[in-house]
Amino acid sequence: MMFFNGNSRLSNGKRLTGFARYTEICDRSFKNFFFANLLTWIGFLPFIIGVIYSILSSSVLVLIPACIIGGLFAGPSLACMYDAVFRALRDASGPCWQDYKRAWKQNWRESLFPGVLFCLMLGFYIFMAMLFFWSSRFPGWGTILLYAFSLLIFTMFFSIFWPQVALFDQSAGQRAKNCLLFALQFFPKTVGIALLQLLYWGVMALFLPWSAILVPLIGFWFILFTADFLIYDTLNNCFQIEAQIADVFPEQAAFYESDEAWLKRKQEENNAHHK
Repeated sequence: MMFFNGNSRLSNGKRLTGFARYTEICDRSFKNFFFANLLTWIGFLPFIIGVIYSILSSSVLVLIPACIIGGLFAGPSLACMYDAVFRALRDASGPCWQDYKRAWKQNWRESLFPGVLFCLMLGFYIFMAMLFFWSSRFPGWGTILLYAFSLLIFTMFFSIFWPQVALFDQSAGQRAKNCLLFALQFFPKTVGIALLQLLYWGVMALFLPWSAILVPLIGFWFILFTADFLIYDTLNNCFQIEAQIADVFPEQAAFYESDEAWLKRKQEENNAHHK
């Protein structure tokens, strides 16, 4: 059997596994990732500018409206980034601009409130981190541990929440409930991908401003794809992602055909092209 969907073609009628699968998706979907990542970066610019200005002015009163306004742009952009990642993971990627327009149309309303909440919390985490850094007194290990623990919970929650925004039409309450149940049932995996993301962004922050050059290139897509790749099978088994989407959008289902059928179809296409 061979797998055929767009530009991908895998042998034995099933997906590759492990690192081979990871590199295959990267190679096939890099253009889609790069395009969605660039627009996500643009969508986060109002939030980034607002947070930087609030830190420079040391004003929480500036931070709050900056995060709210920034979240209205960042939320839909991040939802579209997750949409691109999960389309690639379920082998449903198409032309990047067409996929992005479809994702924006489907997700922009649902992602506004999560985007505002996400940016508000993230903005306060960044603001507090800078206060710790600039403080003349060490805040204490208890404060540092509480901050780190809450940041980990925040990352765990939204690592499961955002895929649901991009994939399913649900209430915010149902998504939050799913996050809690998933994190409890698959705690080690959820903690693992959260720590991986925190480490990645920590390194990015550590090497600023030089690392800022990488953000428009790989900043969002690389870590989100890597984290979701590691947990995708668990998410798919838990939420039946591919089965549910195939029922509603059958054109997005992965298509498999035999070696003989694939070769016959390619030969017919070549013959038709030469006539």
